[in-house]
Amino acid sequence: MGFHDECGVAGIYGADNASRFVYYALNSLQHRGQESAGIAVCTELSVKNSSEDSECKIKLHKGMGLTGDVFKAEHFKDLDGNIALGHVRYATAGGRTIENAQPFVNTYKFGSIALAHNGQLVNHTELRSLLEDSGSTFNSTSDSEVILKLIVRKFIELGGKPGHSLSDNYEENKKRFEQAIIETAKLIKGSFALCIMTSDCLIAVRDPGGIRPLCLGRLENQAYIVASESCAIDSVNGTFLRDIAPGEIVIINKEGLRSIKYSESPKQTCIFEYVYFARPDSIIDSVAVQEARYKMGSILAKESPVEADVIIGVPDSGIGAAMGYAKESGIPYVTGIVKNKYIGRTFIAPTQAEREAMVFVKLNAIKSDINGKKVVVIDDSIVRGTTSRRLVELLKRAGAKEVHFRVSSPPVKFPCHLGIDTPSKGELISSTHELEEIRREIGADSLAFISLEGMLKALRAAAGGIDGTPGTDGACANGGTGFCEGCFSGIYPV
Repeated sequence: MGFHDECGVAGIYGADNASRFVYYALNSLQHRGQESAGIAVCTELSVKNSSEDSECKIKLHKGMGLTGDVFKAEHFKDLDGNIALGHVRYATAGGRTIENAQPFVNTYKFGSIALAHNGQLVNHTELRSLLEDSGSTFNSTSDSEVILKLIVRKFIELGGKPGHSLSDNYEENKKRFEQAIIETAKLIKGSFALCIMTSDCLIAVRDPGGIRPLCLGRLENQAYIVASESCAIDSVNGTFLRDIAPGEIVIINKEGLRSIKYSESPKQTCIFEYVYFARPDSIIDSVAVQEARYKMGSILAKESPVEADVIIGVPDSGIGAAMGYAKESGIPYVTGIVKNKYIGRTFIAPTQAEREAMVFVKLNAIKSDINGKKVVVIDDSIVRGTTSRRLVELLKRAGAKEVHFRVSSPPVKFPCHLGIDTPSKGELISSTHELEEIRREIGADSLAFISLEGMLKALRAAAGGIDGTPGTDGACANGGTGFCEGCFSGIYPV
């Protein structure tokens, strides 16, 4: 239909039944990916003998579909341990098969490692070829497995030796493993929020620009949680501590928490996290998502006012902006459109005609809210334009006298190469049509997008500033805007 979801990652260190906490966290991140789900778990052994075999093995369960379909109560009997990480996936690099479901686990003579990844590498093809030339084999077509193999390869190159927690090699191996992750993070290019697990630690890594979100929290039992969004921390009754900084590695083990800064690049968070992807109850890089959407709607009302009777928002991500538009304009906000909550974002239709008709399956108009009225409908974006055309048709069929379309993001003219599955440039209606052409194409009585400057002003205001001045997160530090705007401008951070 348009933009497709990203992936979501979550990890727990130091909790009994850690896999259950990860499961609840993944449920709260389900909006980021519905194709597959998986959880890997390990028990950190507090007492180990001198045998190398005493090191625990990582246990894994994953499958295709939603978390509730993949995991049943009986699975958690085997997924016992106090360290766990999980993943929900929407495919960007790699096909939609069980082989590409995450987490990935690699067992080699020095131990076991599991990895979950949100994002997309732009140099994964080159890196995969180099690894294959040096003898590595792959079980998937995912760029995430490339990261896992690189870490193992770097560890071996740095002189990693067989050992365990009581061996002479243990402390040296810990240092080598940390260095292997640092070198891998510097070598891979693109967007990545990583959650990595070994037999005795949980590691979080965020890309130098912080394109993909990643945050840190604490549970009541003092266990740590790492997750793509703060809503996942809330879901397990945890306390949000902070965002993982761009270019930061956080290592959590029995000694506590330690941070390594491997890059000092300026922050460039994906701007569409705030427009569409993130849950409205999340906070990303000091910006409250719902507050950002309110302010986008408010600024949109100032930039593109219209005489109307009611304001409605397209569920779910258009609602916040619609409420902001209504408050600023003084025009009443009404529900207007209801969403069938049993139809997920991954509803599959084989033909374009069926995909367009899917709008009528997913959404329906409330005739009493809009019949005979001039309606302003707020959506988060226009991608191909087919959904927008069906929305206008839906509202007019329900008796809307006029339909004025307002969009809380600027025209999307360029595809994403950093973790969002967008159409090609030729399929993006704003890259091939002018504003009036798009208006005619979707059948609206008027059409307007928020300006890029207006959107940035809304984000900075939501971060704590006044009238669009930078908030407390330093969004405008290092001379940049603090956000990746590639889909609007064609200028990418990588």
